[in-house]
Amino acid sequence: MQALQNIQHLLKGVKMDNQTAALLTGVACAVGSVVVLVKKISSHRKAEEKIRRAKNRREESLQRAEQAVLRYKESHPTTDSFFILALSLSELTKQLKEGSLTPEDVFYSYMEKTLAVNKKLNCCTEVLLESLDQLKTVGSNKDGLLYGVPVSIKENLAFKDHDCSCGVVINLDQPVEKDSVLVEVLKKQGAIPFVKTNLPQALLSYDCSNPIYGQTVNPHNPQKTSGGSSGGEGALIGGGGSLLGIGTDIGGSIRIPASFCGICGFKPTGGRLSLQGVRPIYRGQKTVSSSAGPMARDVDSLALCMQALLCDHMFSLDPTVPPLPFNMEIYRTSKPLRIGYLENDGYTQPSPSMARGVREVKALLEEAGHTFVPYCPLKMNEIVPELWLRGLLADGTTSLLQKLKGGPVDPCLKPQVFEYRLPKWLKKIISFLLKPVSPRTSARISALCGVGSVPELWKQHAAVEDYIHETIAHWRSCKIDVLLCPVIGPAYNFLYCGKTSVNTNYTFLYNLLNFPAGVVTVSTVTAEDEEEFEHYPNKFNKVFKEAVAGGEGLPVAVQCVALPWQDELCLHFMKEVEQLVKQSKK
Repeated sequence: MQALQNIQHLLKGVKMDNQTAALLTGVACAVGSVVVLVKKISSHRKAEEKIRRAKNRREESLQRAEQAVLRYKESHPTTDSFFILALSLSELTKQLKEGSLTPEDVFYSYMEKTLAVNKKLNCCTEVLLESLDQLKTVGSNKDGLLYGVPVSIKENLAFKDHDCSCGVVINLDQPVEKDSVLVEVLKKQGAIPFVKTNLPQALLSYDCSNPIYGQTVNPHNPQKTSGGSSGGEGALIGGGGSLLGIGTDIGGSIRIPASFCGICGFKPTGGRLSLQGVRPIYRGQKTVSSSAGPMARDVDSLALCMQALLCDHMFSLDPTVPPLPFNMEIYRTSKPLRIGYLENDGYTQPSPSMARGVREVKALLEEAGHTFVPYCPLKMNEIVPELWLRGLLADGTTSLLQKLKGGPVDPCLKPQVFEYRLPKWLKKIISFLLKPVSPRTSARISALCGVGSVPELWKQHAAVEDYIHETIAHWRSCKIDVLLCPVIGPAYNFLYCGKTSVNTNYTFLYNLLNFPAGVVTVSTVTAEDEEEFEHYPNKFNKVFKEAVAGGEGLPVAVQCVALPWQDELCLHFMKEVEQLVKQSKK
């Protein structure tokens, strides 16, 4: 009997202990939830405060620049800004050297225009007020190839005491300690970096919007995006606020905004220009080469910029860059070219205007005595997901998602980030289920899982090397000097860049291959292009058709490509295209 009572007493204690444990667990969960909520609110407030400070810095710099322009105009009422803004870069540098124009007149003319363009297009992240001081001492670099030229730079190029945010909140309030090598060289050549330009959140997008500085719009149609990631540069130059800018390109980020905004852009061979002080969204990715490069109104401006940057000063500041000065003889050659061409790469169908641009330029080049050879890139179905996308996101998007912590995700990036945040096991299941019905979507989702291990990463690097060598062998078997191909266009409607990557393969292929490539604007979208698009087959990507709808009158461009380290030949080919197109319009 006593034993039974003892057991009942014990069970009663256990019951009490269970109740206490349940209560304590509930309290702990509630406290945990409160802590998480408080942390989330605190993080949100910190992000909002960082964004507010960045916006205030921008607004203050714009106001101070506006005041400086007004003061200069009052004291120099005879300055002919209209004349100055109409000059090409080569004409401008000539007049600056001769002394018929002063750096001050040029600087304030462009500053005034930039402020006006920014109000319409939202393309600038900050005016570099240090440029006002540099203007006073620029005479010491009068022998520089870019003496007195105001130059715009993409926001991720380091400029001392300013942020390189890449459009993510986590990078704000971290001013860099010194200029990037390219900024130092620009200054040495007499150029005046005067404004930083907008980019998309986290860079890896071909739109141009972020939660800090907002959406940049297209200079030809404010209902369209300027493209990205160097979209601020594209908009500012296309709108007339700058005649030379520096962008970066890892998948088309110079060439796509050049196409969308109706200007010229050049992606050099990776490693030709220094990347010291050029901030990527994350470091360590080696599969796909990034390049810094010039953006301008015409090809001669691109060539002059390359000539100015490829100097002893850059080779001294960054000994990892091969000391190869610009070869003007190749740029100015008149030798007929043997040109490979394609309207369709066999992976995605171009828009009517993309294909028409290539056809029309091909006809002009043939008439001028150049020879054409049909060309098609190799293994596009394999290399797009497995080499380019899986290589770019080899860690399964971990580094990119870490950079997005602590701040809101921009609407233009949300569709991509939704996929990135899916658990790896779920991506694999989705990829498996989609394989029979949509092999390409399946391969893309699988690529977002990354490479999985270091041995797999090394295998992938080897596969990229093999692909480059195969492509060069294919190129040489065709006996071609350069390649003419489409570039994505026309400019997209807002928010569509995050919904589809269709036709970005026409640009990112040459980052994977590390071939120099540039874009020249050659035409505009016609009513016939729009009508032809309406009759494209239903299997054609519906989202892409919606993205480019309403494009009549927007710029149409073509892409020119050469083998690695033949940057001057690529620029020469671009110049030939530009000249023939101009002559045909006279």
